[in-house]
Amino acid sequence: MDNNPKKQHYRSLERKIRNTIILMSIIPMFLISGIILYQFYTAYHKKVYAHLGELILKHKQSIDFFLIEKLADIRFLSNTCGIMDLADESFLQTRLAEFKNDYANVFVDIGVVDETGNQIAYAGPFKLGKASYTDADWFQDVVKNGHVISDVFLGLRGLPHFIVAVKEGVGDQSWIIRATIDFVKFNTLVHSIHIGETGFAFILNKKGAFQTKSLADIIPDEERQMSFYRGDFDPTSHHQINIIQKDNSAGIHNIYVTAFLKDGDWMLVYQQQTSDALVALNKAFKLTLFIMFLCAAIVIVMTYKITTKIVRIIMKADHEKQRMNLKVVETGKLASVGQLASGVAHEINNPVAIMVEEAGWIMDLLEEEDLENSDNKKEFIRALTQIRTQGDRCKQITHKLLSFARKSDAVVEDVQINELIEEVVSLSSQRAKYGKVQIELNLKKNLPLLKLSPSEMQQVLLNLINNALDAMEKNGGLLSISSRLNNQRIEIDVKDNGQGIPESNIDRIFDPFFTSKPVGKGTGLGLSICYGIIQKMGGEIEVQSVLNEGTCFRIKFPFS
Repeated sequence: MDNNPKKQHYRSLERKIRNTIILMSIIPMFLISGIILYQFYTAYHKKVYAHLGELILKHKQSIDFFLIEKLADIRFLSNTCGIMDLADESFLQTRLAEFKNDYANVFVDIGVVDETGNQIAYAGPFKLGKASYTDADWFQDVVKNGHVISDVFLGLRGLPHFIVAVKEGVGDQSWIIRATIDFVKFNTLVHSIHIGETGFAFILNKKGAFQTKSLADIIPDEERQMSFYRGDFDPTSHHQINIIQKDNSAGIHNIYVTAFLKDGDWMLVYQQQTSDALVALNKAFKLTLFIMFLCAAIVIVMTYKITTKIVRIIMKADHEKQRMNLKVVETGKLASVGQLASGVAHEINNPVAIMVEEAGWIMDLLEEEDLENSDNKKEFIRALTQIRTQGDRCKQITHKLLSFARKSDAVVEDVQINELIEEVVSLSSQRAKYGKVQIELNLKKNLPLLKLSPSEMQQVLLNLINNALDAMEKNGGLLSISSRLNNQRIEIDVKDNGQGIPESNIDRIFDPFFTSKPVGKGTGLGLSICYGIIQKMGGEIEVQSVLNEGTCFRIKFPFS
């Protein structure tokens, strides 16, 4: 586990930014998508319900019309024919043939029944000529109401069928004409509704019994079938279309659409699995979820990439800020040291000057005195020479201190930097030759003029070149000096392939009095002075170094 506080800070920052972006992006997306999906869900439900309701209403009207029409056909036959004609079985056979031809074999047979329930005439495929219907429910209903459309029953023939019958009479005499409706034809009419893969229709009577052929996926359940009449719908609303959703006995969620037939005696029921009826909605829902999660995945991936870039930018900005803070500290340090150096230089310069003058005076006196035979003459001369040498060195140090303190006046003028570089290189060429160092120039032509102090810039270049020569004095090497334009700046590189600077010293090389040279070979003020001069002229100086590979000092000047 990485316990670096800075890395932990940036990781925590990255997590916070990432989580904020993800939440602010995904929550509104899911919220809006959920609202739209709910509105679509509600609207689609209404559309499906309206469509099914209209379809069942039309089908109800078709079935009611079919039943009423067949009852009207029998009534028309009864009204237009007397009992003498109807009692004639050949006449009845002719009428049955006409009905079958006109109504596509919907009528199976026709019979004439007297008021006691005995059949007196019959036309049809079954041997029912002398059948008695005295105890039949439909006979009781037609005697009572004058007409009837019976429920489906097996009867004498042992096959499911239902009867339409009307009662007619002249004076005290009455008779009943009944007809059997083809159960298969009637089933075909009812089952003509078929939507999707699971939608179908069937008819129930008040007892919950099927009035059409039972389908394989309808489990006979009288209690469940009776619930359509008792609990879910209003039986007095015979013209009302009712829609509910509920589970069937197998636990499958279905949509049921019902409508009453025969003035409430029958109920038309349309059944379809909810998933089948709403298949388009389910597809839209799945597609919406897929798109939502795809968008969420894209948001998360892009957020990871963006937050990584943002944190890198922040890290870079923090690093630059830290560098700027260090530069501010160094600048303040240099300013303080500069003030100190100015005072120290003035205080030391005068005594040193007196010492050097006195040493010269003593030297002159020694020349005038006759000390040829003195054993200490040579030692006197050596000591005085050493005093003068060290005094001159002290003068140089104080001069550099004054320069570092920026007390020297500098004249600023337009300078062609390439010419200045060539002049300084010519001054150092002899030393480079003796040190087996090759100087290579790569100067960009036609560079803009820079406003700076030529003498101070010469001092900077000379100092950098001398440092490079010192770094290569043992084995020689290559000193490369180049100039170029880069983003509205003139850049100057002084690069050597010498011994390089240890990484631990990189941040200290511009500090005053810091040097890695042996005692007596460096004061530690050269690079500090260079840094101050470059800063004063509005430029920047940077260093890049690899141990045992070389060092590159880069100076940058903006120009307008």
